[in-house]
Amino acid sequence: MPDQQVNNPLHGLTLKTIVTELEEHYGWEGLARHVSINCFKSDPSIKSSLKFLRKTPWAREKVEQLYLYTFSKQNPWNNVNNRDSQDA
Repeated sequence: MPDQQVNNPLHGLTLKTIVTELEEHYGWEGLARHVSINCFKSDPSIKSSLKFLRKTPWAREKVEQLYLYTFSKQNPWNNVNNRDSQDA
C-alpha cells in the first residue's frame, strides 16, 4: 500500500496548497494567463477556485501540471539562481 504513491510528485500536497502557492507565485492574472479558466479570471478566490477544480478534472489536471512545471526540482529553469549562488 505505501508504495502506491512513490512516483507521484504531488503526493502529500493538498489542492489548497497547490492553488495557494501558485497564486502567491503568479498572482491571479498570471494564473489566468497560464490556465485559462474563469475561476482565475472573474472575481478569483482560493475558495471558488477549489470548488471549481474539485468538480472539473481537466482543469485540476492543468493546474497540477502548472504546479509541477513551476516548482519541480527537475525543472532546470528553477535552479538558475541557485547555481549562480553556489558557484560564487
